Amino acid sequence: MAYYEKEYRSRMSKNRDSNPLFMLIAINLSVFILFSFIKVIYYFNNNIGMYDTQVLNWVALPADLSVFITRPWTLITHFFMHDGLWHVIGNMLWLWVFGYILQDLAGPKKVIPIYIYGALAGALFFALAYNFITVLKPDLPYAKAVGASAGVMAIAVATTMLAPNYRIFPMIMGGIPLWVLTVLFVVIDLATIPYNNPGGHIAHIAGAGMGVFFIYMMRKGYNLDGWMNDFFTWVNELFKPDKPKKGKQVKDQLFYRSTARPYKKTLSLSQQRIDEILDKINQKGFDHLTEEEKELLKRASQEDKL
Repeated sequence: MAYYEKEYRSRMSKNRDSNPLFMLIAINLSVFILFSFIKVIYYFNNNIGMYDTQVLNWVALPADLSVFITRPWTLITHFFMHDGLWHVIGNMLWLWVFGYILQDLAGPKKVIPIYIYGALAGALFFALAYNFITVLKPDLPYAKAVGASAGVMAIAVATTMLAPNYRIFPMIMGGIPLWVLTVLFVVIDLATIPYNNPGGHIAHIAGAGMGVFFIYMMRKGYNLDGWMNDFFTWVNELFKPDKPKKGKQVKDQLFYRSTARPYKKTLSLSQQRIDEILDKINQKGFDHLTEEEKELLKRASQEDKL
C-alpha cells in the first residue's frame, strides 16, 4: 500500500464540527492555552512556585493511590493536560498525522475510543510502575502524569497495524512507511526509560500495547468502541437545542379533542322528496338509489315509527 500524503489530504477540512480528531486536538490546545494563562497570572504575582501545588496537582494524575482516591477526576483530566509548549506541539503533531490516516482507514468513530483506551492503559501502568517497581518507589509521593502521549501512541500503533506500509512524507526517499516511524518511537521510549521520566515512558509503551490489543480484538470481531460511541451519542442528544420535546402535540394543545365527527350533513326531508324516491324504486328498483336517497328513505321510515 504505497499511499502518499496528497492522497489523504481531504477529510480533515470537511465537517470540522463533527470531526473527532479535530475535536481532540482543539480540546488539548484549548486546555493548554487556558492553563498557560493561569500560569502567567501566577508568574506576574511572583508566585510561580505555587502553580504546581494549587493548580497542576489538581488535574495531573498522581501515582500515589492514596492521593488519587481524593482526586479521581484526574484519571480523565491528565490526558488533556500538557505542561510544556514542545510537549503539546509534539503530541498534537503526531496525533494529527496518525489520526488523520486512522480516520481514512477505519472511520472517525475509532479515533476517540482508541485515544481514551490508550491513555487509560498508560495511567494504569504509570501507577503500577511507581507502586511496584523497587527503583521507582522512592519517587512515588512526587510522581504525576500529564499529557496525551499514551493515547497518541495507541493511535499510532493501531494505525500502523491497519496499514504498516502506508507512506507519509513523500519528499523523503519516496515516503516513510508507518511501521518505521512507529518502531522508532517505541524503541526510543524503551531505551530512555532509565534516563528521564521512566514512568512516562512506561505509560507510552502501555498505550502502544493497547493500540495492538484494540486492533487485534477488532479483527476478531469484538467492537470495543461500541459502548463508548453509544455513550457519546446519548450525551450529544441531551444537548441538542433542536431536539423535539416529548409531550402533547400542538394540535392537542390548541384544539379540543372529541370522538364525534365535527360535521355531519343533515338531509332535508319532505313528502315530495319521499314520493320521488318511491317512484324511482317502482320504475328502476331499489338498487338504483343513491346513498343519499337510501339515507332519506331510512330516516323517513324511522320517523313514521315515532
